Amino acid sequence: MEKLVREYIENQPVSRQDKLQQLYQIIKNEMPENYDEKISYGMPTFHYKSNIIHFANFKNHIGLYPGPKAIVEFKDQLKDYKTSIGAIQLPVDQPFPVKLIQEIVHYNLRNV
Repeated sequence: MEKLVREYIENQPVSRQDKLQQLYQIIKNEMPENYDEKISYGMPTFHYKSNIIHFANFKNHIGLYPGPKAIVEFKDQLKDYKTSIGAIQLPVDQPFPVKLIQEIVHYNLRNV
């Protein structure tokens, strides 16, 4: 894990760190070999030719930011989640939709 992303996760409430680490690992496992990790817009960001996806901790949810095209593409699968133009709110008291997150990452990688 890149130092900046690790520091971001370590600076979040202890009660959220495992959940953020889990999300980090789900995304990381889908990224190609030569991707980069950085902090962009104050959030951990996975970058490959361009920004692929960001995530961030909030008081009542974890935000996942795949961009507006992915939100439109996966609108049917996202119907149970609160979304906005480029964001998905993932409830902290539910398991992550791992397969959906993986599909969104792959969609964004195909469209860079």
